[in-house]
Amino acid sequence: MMSLVKWIIGLLLAFLSQIINAQEIVGIWNGAIKVQGTELPVIFKIKKEGNTYISTLKSPKQSDQELPAEKTTYVNQKLTIEVKAFKVMYEGVLENHEVKGVFDQAGNKFPLNLKKGDVVTKGRPQDPKKPYPYKSIDIVFKNTEASGIKLSGTLTLPKDKKKPPVVVLISGSGPQDRNEEIKAANHRPFLVLSDFLTRQGIAVLRYDERGVAKSEGVFKGATSVDFASDVEAAIKFLKTRDDVDVNKIGLVGHSEGGFIAPIVASKNKKVAFVVLLAGTGVDGKEVLLSQMKLDAELKGVSPKIIEINNRFTDIVLTSIQKEKDVAVMKMMSRENMTAYHNTLDDSMKKVYSLGMLEQQLFEFIKDPWMRYFVRTDPKQFLSKVKTPILAISGSKDCQVIPDLNLTRIESILKKSGNKDVTISEIEGLNHLFQTAKTGSESEYPNIEETFAPEAMQIISKWILKRF
Repeated sequence: MMSLVKWIIGLLLAFLSQIINAQEIVGIWNGAIKVQGTELPVIFKIKKEGNTYISTLKSPKQSDQELPAEKTTYVNQKLTIEVKAFKVMYEGVLENHEVKGVFDQAGNKFPLNLKKGDVVTKGRPQDPKKPYPYKSIDIVFKNTEASGIKLSGTLTLPKDKKKPPVVVLISGSGPQDRNEEIKAANHRPFLVLSDFLTRQGIAVLRYDERGVAKSEGVFKGATSVDFASDVEAAIKFLKTRDDVDVNKIGLVGHSEGGFIAPIVASKNKKVAFVVLLAGTGVDGKEVLLSQMKLDAELKGVSPKIIEINNRFTDIVLTSIQKEKDVAVMKMMSRENMTAYHNTLDDSMKKVYSLGMLEQQLFEFIKDPWMRYFVRTDPKQFLSKVKTPILAISGSKDCQVIPDLNLTRIESILKKSGNKDVTISEIEGLNHLFQTAKTGSESEYPNIEETFAPEAMQIISKWILKRF
């Protein structure tokens, strides 16, 4: 009888242990992998439905999207999670309330230990803290040229200045919220810039792009011309207000925003001034090829590989510039890529599969935004801007290279007869206007500074001197 009792008790304890362990693994787990010196947080959410575990994966610095796992098992304290769509496999063992394991993505393995709880993202030192010494108002305005979509944003107003000059902030490429938040780096450049400018006596309107955060509309498929119409809607909204000077409305555009601002200012003569922050001065083809080359050089890629990568990309971008029909672009690209592929040695032919190249590079052809960007020379808009204009870049900008872009912006504006042009290349700053060592994007998350005070002072002093 005693042996039977021990056996039953043993079963109960084993069963109880399984229940406890199952409860321990259910919940939110977080850790971080190190990639090229940068820490990327990883979050797994695990729950149990009946006898089945279900989990999701999120990389909060890269996206808010939670990716469902196809397979989640937990046996004998060993956790296995597989996200096939991204070729991710995580395997770890639960020990003392910590899962110790390895994160494997397409054969690239990284140590990853998980602790229970969600990631708490700390603000950067320059993030403004409430209470603000100015008014901050949530606003909504409508773009009647885009099916009446409503765009949500924030208007900040100096407290002790009646009818101040006001700027509309225009963000860079990709879906951006009103703070131009860069999740992968935990920086909010427009939040910091708007705070600084407002403290100096300049009102600021910043907004979520169409289809982003609280704004209506669809981002995918929109071109720079569509985004320019959203800027026009912001200007119309400001003209209805009695708490800003409607004759002193200016545009401050960063990166693609520095391409969009001249589109608007070339047509809307009511724009009082324009500030280009790392704005483009050449067509998208030159911007992309120069960016790719410099980025690869900083990563130590061999000159031969850089040449091959840029040549294949150039073939596709050239087809976009020369042709209007998507099918013809693809045919032209396919023919020219095949011809160039035939000139490579056997080892390179194996590395560069034509099928892989088509799959990757034809994304450029399919994207309306990319087609417009690649084809369009900013000169057609910059040459028509006669209002005061400030163009600044960082000397270490690796995305919109100043030697190529800033130099041409200056040339275009001066040749077109603009009488108030200020050009400034600030030593040591990157594309985000942070003080940087190399300017590479991989540095962004490791730099505490969000926006160099020197650059913000140049912007505010230039505006206030004229208005």
